[in-house]
Amino acid sequence: MRALLDTHALLWWLADDPALTRTARKVIADTKNTLVVSAASAWEISTKVRLGRLPTATDLVADFSGQIEREGFELLAISAEHAIRAGLLSGPHKDPFDRMLIAQSQAENMPIISRSHFRELRREATMVTETVAQFMPVKRDTVDSCFREAGFTLP
Repeated sequence: MRALLDTHALLWWLADDPALTRTARKVIADTKNTLVVSAASAWEISTKVRLGRLPTATDLVADFSGQIEREGFELLAISAEHAIRAGLLSGPHKDPFDRMLIAQSQAENMPIISRSHFRELRREATMVTETVAQFMPVKRDTVDSCFREAGFTLP
């Protein structure tokens, strides 16, 4: 599988942060998968370092390409197609970095490994459960326990 790492997922992976779900860790650690990091993540991280909102990433910014290469990830440049898609993307996404990652994911036909991605999956599963519950009783905590067993961190 080829997948795009969201900026948070990348930072959590590099820091071995427990915020990264077990499921995401398995996908990233699996050497059969090709993990891609967008130039938008370099832009986002360096912007946050400059603004003082991510001082722990100073070393990463100093050698971003090298660190990505050492992790075995691929770098994805921002193309004109990506930029146009990001600019035309509909929906509530106001963050330019998120818009770019979504556009790249669409253009390159690969899923994004991100915290919001897992929230979307949970929301979709909850909607399915609520639909099923109309026909047979299913409790919300049943859905939650299934997600926990699969390694998802729930809000």
